[in-house]
Amino acid sequence: MHRYARDGARWIHFVDLDRALGQGENRGLARRVMAESMLQVQVGGGLTTDAEIAEALTWGARRVVIGSVGALDAELVARLVARHGADRLAVGIDARNGRVAPRGSKMVLDVSPLEVAERVRPVGARTIVYADAERDGTLTGPDVEGARAIAALGGGLQVVVSGGVGSLDDLRRVRDAGLAGAIVGRALHEGRFTLREALACAAA
Repeated sequence: MHRYARDGARWIHFVDLDRALGQGENRGLARRVMAESMLQVQVGGGLTTDAEIAEALTWGARRVVIGSVGALDAELVARLVARHGADRLAVGIDARNGRVAPRGSKMVLDVSPLEVAERVRPVGARTIVYADAERDGTLTGPDVEGARAIAALGGGLQVVVSGGVGSLDDLRRVRDAGLAGAIVGRALHEGRFTLREALACAAA
């Protein structure tokens, strides 16, 4: 984290994959990351209830991602926005083959990412984290078109795309599409580009 801060990062995205996949949880690690981080931390990973989201905010998360199962409940999203403020929350939409597919489940629901975004926008959601599960870890490029379709709904929606970022060209596509950002994991860890290069690309 200190290296990322030194290289210019302002945010860290911390996702508890064990929790998202129903294989345990990393509460202690999450709390330590937030206690030690000099950066703003966005936390995700199967957080779908009032209590879970409130808890993550008390740890020091700058923003918490409401998991896809919770995102389907517009009343829950409205309640959370009213309680915590839109800037402290993001709505997570995980998708597979154009349909919502919550992490940790084999379910593919008969609802599109666009339909979920249309439900949560009127109740005050302002940030969407859109992830194509098929692309996670593949380095084959994110679903920029799917993310752009959500952003095109307007109303101040800021869309962050996740899944598949593997090159600086991918980041240029995200930038040129007018998206709010991209979540980058494996590409940075494998040294396909540096954080400084990524930030310069996004700012160009």
